[in-house]
Amino acid sequence: MRQHFLKTIAATGLGLSMALAHAAPAEENRDELKIGFMGVFSGGQAALGQDSYDGFMLYLKKNGGKLGNRPVDVLKADAQIKPVVGAQQAKRLIDKDGVPIIVGVTFSNVMLAVHGPITKKEVFLIGTNAGPSQIAGKECSPYFFSTSYQNDQKAESMGSYAKSQGYKRIITMVPNYQSGFDFVSGFKRYYQAPLLDEIYTPLDQQDFSAELAKIASEQPDAVYVFYPGGLGVNFLRQYQQAGLLGKIPVLSTSTTDAINLPAQRDSALGVVTSPVWGPDLDNAANKKFVAEFEKEYKRIPSDFAAQSYDGAQLLDSAIKKVKGHVEDKAAFMAALKQADFPSVRGHFKFGNNNFPIQDLSIFEVVKDDQGRFNLKKIATPLKAQQDAYHQDCPMQ
Repeated sequence: MRQHFLKTIAATGLGLSMALAHAAPAEENRDELKIGFMGVFSGGQAALGQDSYDGFMLYLKKNGGKLGNRPVDVLKADAQIKPVVGAQQAKRLIDKDGVPIIVGVTFSNVMLAVHGPITKKEVFLIGTNAGPSQIAGKECSPYFFSTSYQNDQKAESMGSYAKSQGYKRIITMVPNYQSGFDFVSGFKRYYQAPLLDEIYTPLDQQDFSAELAKIASEQPDAVYVFYPGGLGVNFLRQYQQAGLLGKIPVLSTSTTDAINLPAQRDSALGVVTSPVWGPDLDNAANKKFVAEFEKEYKRIPSDFAAQSYDGAQLLDSAIKKVKGHVEDKAAFMAALKQADFPSVRGHFKFGNNNFPIQDLSIFEVVKDDQGRFNLKKIATPLKAQQDAYHQDCPMQ
């Protein structure tokens, strides 16, 4: 029964158009729409959730507090980095607050805990960061849409870049949880050569001296790392203090960005990274977003903010198409699938599993013309890239 439903919902072009054509009643629903925003808003990684939230709220503010001409009340939920807490927050948002849409989710361990409980209740989940492999493949859902990436994608672009640079001996170093596994897997998929070593550290580890001593001893051609938020600050500072910066190149994913660059400063200069978005992407929507974000928050936006801004744009376009009637789930689902909005990334569309098909670029940490530590695009190794798990999704 579920398989039949998935195949029905996943119908292409004509089916989507027909669903929209017969979608909503003529009159617009202007009642206040409750939307849950789930992220990590406390502890050492709170800046990641806050930047995501700020990106979403920036679009909402510039849009008069409405999405699709419908007034919106955003309910903030702190999942921390704890799957149990995330599941509790999801239950509260759905059962107590009655939200039909939940946005956000910062960490993959939380996404794995909330994805099923949310989508199985036919509540729409718009993921603006975490993209674990499971929900892109066999556990995909027509009620889930990502405006970020499938975890492997960012690592795949870095793996492709590392191969193009001729690095032969690479050590990977990541936290021991789902995103870390996905990022190593994605890197290896496109690097296509044996790794010198794979190092996995506890998610809460702050001291990397033992691992850095090992790197100094083995002298690889490069190190590929993933340490988000405060972990990235600690790692690069210690890397610099160990005398490795500038000697052994650092290739990274989600380790250095606008959130932690002000703290990393010189320890990040020359580090190469692979977000799906960067502040210097040359398109009108991105220039508008960066200018508005810097004016509103007095700081450079990160990819967390950009992905959530796109999430708000996606919802605005889809809610508008159904004249505010998100209760018409088939029509709203079809409207979301169209991804009819000007992404800050430029090229963007959904694959069969509702993850983005997008260009994947490489950026280097530099000082910009204002003397700020910032990201500069240096390559785009993969274009219109679809994730590696979409064929396992029954929504073909």
